Amino acid sequence: MQIQDKLTMPIGVFDSGVGGLTVAREIMRQLPCENVVYFGDTARVPYGSKSKETIIRFSKQIIRFLKTKHVKAIVIACNTASALALDTVQTETDVPVIGVIVPGARAAVNETENKKIGVVGTEATIRSETYTKIIKSQLPDASVIGKPCPLFVPLVEEGFAKHSITEQVIDIYLSDMKNTDIDTMILGCTHYPLLRSKIMAYLGERVHIVNPAYETAMDLKDILNREGIANESGHPGTYEFYVSDAAEKFTKFASSILPYDASSTQCVNIEEY
Repeated sequence: MQIQDKLTMPIGVFDSGVGGLTVAREIMRQLPCENVVYFGDTARVPYGSKSKETIIRFSKQIIRFLKTKHVKAIVIACNTASALALDTVQTETDVPVIGVIVPGARAAVNETENKKIGVVGTEATIRSETYTKIIKSQLPDASVIGKPCPLFVPLVEEGFAKHSITEQVIDIYLSDMKNTDIDTMILGCTHYPLLRSKIMAYLGERVHIVNPAYETAMDLKDILNREGIANESGHPGTYEFYVSDAAEKFTKFASSILPYDASSTQCVNIEEY
């Protein structure tokens, strides 16, 4: 394959549903010439309650689908799949594969001054302690406080991100953490950047908020440049969206958070891959 063809090959992005769109959004913002193929596994969401073996199987199926779109790199825009499947699929895939946890953890390590870091995420992500392990591998004397916030996801998906009820739920989940002396907080679920302003307002200016979606886009940019496969054509990227169920609902949500209208979404029988 000619290098010119490789430059215009798309980036594959996948998630258990719609949350990974916050990562796709950052890729669109930071790498505007890159083409993107997004897959949301809406038929099998949520991933947080499933076993490691199941998450690995799902991730392999999705990667096989994305490979049919001739992607040049893959972003696992899902904290649960990043925690449980990334290591396995990286060794079996012939294009670069990155997750969202390492970039977010590294940014928190670089940001913290008192070495006290909070992490909010799904129950599976917090239970896995993957953020804690990566943070401590880089900053051994760090103190990490994890807090599962399961209601954040349905609040975002049902359109309540800016509603006062969300402020009440934030208070219920984060009141204990607000009384600690953390100076950095990782939004350890791809839905949570959509609540960033409300979480920032609640915790106050002393706590720096890390958005792994942004950090992941910047890591991807570095990898593409290092591999010599960045698309610098000057032309705006094209975007394709695929899901395993409920295409119409996905399209509506995507259009509400992306910088343009997601015109159409196609359904895929992912079990065939």
